[in-house]
Amino acid sequence: MAAKLFRAVILGPPGSGKGTIAQRIAHSFGLQHLSSGDCLREDIAARTDAGILAKKFIEQGLLVPDHVVTRLMLNRLEKMTNRNWLLDGFPRTLQQAEVLNNSCDLDMVIMLNIPFETLKERLSARWIHPSSGRVYNMEFNPPHIEGIDDISGEPLVRHEDDKPEAVLARLRQYKDVAKPVINFYQKRGVLQSFSGTETNTIWPYIYSTLSSRITPIHAEETHQTTSLHSLEQ
Repeated sequence: MAAKLFRAVILGPPGSGKGTIAQRIAHSFGLQHLSSGDCLREDIAARTDAGILAKKFIEQGLLVPDHVVTRLMLNRLEKMTNRNWLLDGFPRTLQQAEVLNNSCDLDMVIMLNIPFETLKERLSARWIHPSSGRVYNMEFNPPHIEGIDDISGEPLVRHEDDKPEAVLARLRQYKDVAKPVINFYQKRGVLQSFSGTETNTIWPYIYSTLSSRITPIHAEETHQTTSLHSLEQ
């Protein structure tokens, strides 16, 4: 009998380190990492129907509507019926979560709880390479040359909503949108929550929890850990 496929979602506010942890999960457990931001950029570049629709909203400075994002992501998942995968950045809203729930059963939803002050500091120090979506943090993940993308050599930019005066509103908006999504998965018994201020202290507990459900393909890297109790404060 074939092994059961494993499907998961990772949730977390802006600045939570969600993308970094998602990459570690993909590497350690062989899951296909699907970032909604990456998928969106790829579909726009490829001029798919969903990509053309999304571009129209982006060019007007609007959020891409739920039905467009859902269409784009479900098209990807339809091509991965025999793969283990991890969704990052989708579902973002309750409507997206409900549509995804009608399409497949999730095995786990990983929720990152990061203190508000930590998020503010991280976001205020963040710079972006626009065309690739690569993210740098001047505190713990700076580029080799200040203001320049390591790979392309192109300039980095700072999002308006990463500036200190906009961070508070951005985090409040995330909380309002995410709360019903979190409750949705909590009621279904698939939510696993991890709290802390450092990615390297949270990661061992995520690795251990996932290892109880799916066999790793790479051994855990050595990271400094703290007690589980201290992570939950």
